[in-house]
This record gives sequence, C-alpha cells and structure tokens, in this order.
Amino acid sequence: MTVLLGVVGIVLFVLGILISVALHELGHMVSAKAFGMKVTQFFVGFGRTIWSTRRGETEYGIKAIPVGGFVRLVGVFPPAKGEDRTRLRTASTGPIRSTVELARRAEYETVVPEDDGRLYYQKGWWKKLIVRAAGPLVNVVIATLLFGGLFMLYGADVAQTTVGTVTDCVVPAPQATAGRKCTDADEVSPAKRAGFQVGDKILSFNGAGISSWDQLTALIAVNADGPATIVVQRNGTEKTLTTNTIVDQVGDGSGKFGSVGFLGVSPQMKLQRQGPGYVVDKLGELTLATVKAIGDFPQQLVGVAKAIAGGDRHEDSPMSVVGAGRVAGEIASDQSLTGGERIAFLVSLLASLNLFLALFNFVPLLPLDGGHMAGAIWEGVRRGLAKLFHRPDPGYVDIAKLLPVAYIAAGAIVVMGVLLVVADLVNPIRITTG
Repeated sequence: MTVLLGVVGIVLFVLGILISVALHELGHMVSAKAFGMKVTQFFVGFGRTIWSTRRGETEYGIKAIPVGGFVRLVGVFPPAKGEDRTRLRTASTGPIRSTVELARRAEYETVVPEDDGRLYYQKGWWKKLIVRAAGPLVNVVIATLLFGGLFMLYGADVAQTTVGTVTDCVVPAPQATAGRKCTDADEVSPAKRAGFQVGDKILSFNGAGISSWDQLTALIAVNADGPATIVVQRNGTEKTLTTNTIVDQVGDGSGKFGSVGFLGVSPQMKLQRQGPGYVVDKLGELTLATVKAIGDFPQQLVGVAKAIAGGDRHEDSPMSVVGAGRVAGEIASDQSLTGGERIAFLVSLLASLNLFLALFNFVPLLPLDGGHMAGAIWEGVRRGLAKLFHRPDPGYVDIAKLLPVAYIAAGAIVVMGVLLVVADLVNPIRITTG
C-alpha cells in the first residue's frame, strides 16, 4: 500500500507539472492568436513526438521528454537590416554570423506571402510583450489559486503563544544547522534553566503583554543577554519564571549569521483557515524568497556539486523535477501524515514550482521569456524616443543577433539541470515531516 501511494503521489505531481506547462504555453498561444500572429506548433515536452493532431494551421501534440513545452511563433527573428526576408543571404563563413543567418533561414522556410502582417516581428512591441509575459503570468495565476485554495480552504499553521518544545541546550548556529545533538559540554538553554514546560501559555515578557508569538520573538531578540521575567499560565495557574536570555547566532539561510537574543522555546502550531489578506501577504513573502533563491542559485550549485561528491545536502538546497517528484512520492506514502496533510503538501509543492517557473522565466535573458520581453521593451523605448525627438524610426530590435548568447545560456541551464538531477539521484534531499 505504501509503494502504491508513493507511485500515485509521483504520477499526480508529474501530471500537475504537465498541466502547468501546457497552460503556460496556452497563455503564449492564445495571446499570440488574439493579436493575429501565426502559430504553427503547440507541444508539451521535447524530443520524439508521441502524439499530434492538426487543427487549422497549428499542430498540437505531446513529445517523449516531459520537461517543458513550446509554442512556435512564426517570424520571431526579423530579416537583417536591408534584406528581403524572401531572399535571405547564404550562411557566412564566420561561426557566429553563420549561426545567426542559419537561424533566420530556418525561421522563414515555412513563411508564405500570405503571412505578411502576421509575423511576430511585425507586431507592435507591446503585443510582443504581452505574448511573452502571458506564459509566466499563467503560472503566477496557478500559484495564486493553489496557495489561495490551500490557505483559505485547508488552512495554514499559525504559531500560538503556547510552548510546543523546550530546547535543552545551546548549540552553535552552524552546528545546529547541520543537526548536531546536545552534549554534556553544551550550555543549558535559558528556557530549561527557567523551568519552562510544554503547554505553558506565555502571558507577558518583561512586563509586556504577549498577544502573538511574533511579538514574543521580537522582544527576545532585542533582549540580547539581559534578564527576562516571563509570566506563564500552567494548568490554569499563573507562574512567574526568571532567567537571562543569551546572545545566539541565527542564520538567514545564505550562510550569514546575526546576533540576537535566545530563550530556547518554540510554539505550538494550530491549523487555521485564512482570509485573502493572508494569501496576499504570504504570496509576497514567497515571491521575495523565490527571487532571492534565484539570485543565490549559482552559489547554491556549488553546494549541490559538493553533495554529489558526498557532502551534506540541506533541505533548502535546490532540486530538479526528479527530486521534487521523489519528495512528492515520499510524502504521499508517509503513514504518519493524514490524508489532508499529504494533499496539502503536494498542492504546496506544485504551487511553489509554478511560482518558481514564473519568476525564473521573467529573468531578462534569452532564451527565457524575460529575454524576449526585454527586447520588446527596448524596441518600445527606442521607437518612443525616436518619435519624441522626431528622428527616423529605428525599426525592429533584432534579437537574432543575441542567439550566440542565448545558446550559451541554454547550455548553462541544461548543465545546471543535469547537475541537479544527478544530485537528486545520488544524494537526495531528505524532507522531515515530524
């Protein structure tokens, strides 16, 4: 039964990814057709075609490798300046120039005179921008709907002002991150010295009434190594506990640590349904965290490479779709979780993936959507300035000239993907649920 649940979890997660990819590409295709652009292919996956059908001028299908998808917009690369697109020059002997010219020739092999006015490059810059932004924006909508449904229908864990765990000792932050246990040589935690017990409801800290765990955390942080008087409610009776907080080093997830006050208690969590305001705030937090993760991605890959060689693999390490699928299978088969908890985790995983795909695609680098968006914006700026200063129209932005850079970027993305897959196979991330 456990194995079956694991397989079901993986299948559902992969199906969710494929649907997300298909909807991403659908965003590109629908907006492109709405603006009268010619779209000849809509495929989910890469490699060998498994199934396809033609409706009008567009071929729809599924390919063998389910790691993405594509929509073919005709006329993405404009003819070189001064050239007729029906009579493109033969490839030059220079490798870079040859690459660009071959791409142009391939672009116009299926173009017929009737396509004039329907080619991508001929459309207004703002239409190109919308078409390119439509795909990742669909992923944003998917992530919003999934997170919104999760938080508003199922709920989110909210920290209570009741103590859930009491830390026995003070472990240096870098070692605590690595999971080191307490030893006799470690300092007893301030909470342990004060006599805290699981179930204590914290009423005040140094005279300040406590209404939320975040408020308590902030008061402890600024207390540094000062005295602390805490009033708790235990079994219906108020008790006053005294101790001294200590200064501890807390990591920010990027290897940097800061000094804050430390008591040594963590809260009980309670599942509570949330409103739209919580969803908006949480999406903002997750968006900032994802942007930061994308910025730290090259640095994180160093840790991934070390993990392949046998080093530690942390829970916040990036992982591939293979790793995410394995995690989905493990969660789905985890008998210690309720059915609702398993579904909630899988929904959260799929929503996080959609948010990452959206923000990653907004990176202004070809061949990502963000690179094409940057080209469209630059075209609008150039033409707008020319019109403002009564100068000749500078024409279309020729993104074909950036193809060598795009190929290098695409190669780097493939290498990073392979690196993550290998790490997920030889040293996978272990998700703890208890």
